[in-house]
Amino acid sequence: MIEIIAEIGQNFNGDVSLAKELIRLAKINGADVAKFQVYDAKSLFSKNNNEWYDYNCKTELTKEHLEILKDECDNVGVEFMASVFDEERVEWLESLGIKRFKIASRSVHDVSLTNKILSTNKPIVVSLGMWNRDEFPEIKSSSKVDFLYCISKYPTNLECLNFDNVDFKEKYSGFSDHTLGIVAPIVAMSRGAKIIEKHFTLDKNMYGPDHSCSMNPSELNELVIYKERILQCL
Repeated sequence: MIEIIAEIGQNFNGDVSLAKELIRLAKINGADVAKFQVYDAKSLFSKNNNEWYDYNCKTELTKEHLEILKDECDNVGVEFMASVFDEERVEWLESLGIKRFKIASRSVHDVSLTNKILSTNKPIVVSLGMWNRDEFPEIKSSSKVDFLYCISKYPTNLECLNFDNVDFKEKYSGFSDHTLGIVAPIVAMSRGAKIIEKHFTLDKNMYGPDHSCSMNPSELNELVIYKERILQCL
């Protein structure tokens, strides 16, 4: 099995109706998961030298927004997931009955947040784009922990990936992708990645920091077709 996570993230541009449409399109085009980001923008993002600060604030999801989006995911039959960036919002997500948690690259050194998530006894997906040590983080969980290979550059050039040194068989469960197009996730799947996470957008030309390195609905559909063909070869 290979899971495809459509990372909607901030790509709904603060419009919950667009977020719901992206959930539906993620499901229609074969994604297993529709994923968001849950944060307190004023605490997480600096206002200094940040051209996206106002955008970050606009795309902050309230608890009520999350309830709407979780319901939409349940209605269309796709898993709701979110990267969570503070302990209060861990409790928000727990109250929704989510299946598992995501720890983003920028939070991988946040021990308090990790411990709060571990206290839920839910499975965890962890991106290691900002992990700077040879050994993996010591996340001792009674549930499953999946580590994702990731390069925290937006966009990431293909030559930066260095897949020859990435063990998708034993070490990494999957790949969190920030490249342009879908070549990199296809290669990752062919090398054994069981989870592919990639930003998802309605239109790559929309305003926002993540749209350009996102996949659109037709690319998601194509990625799922390649997934099925790769699985036939295994």
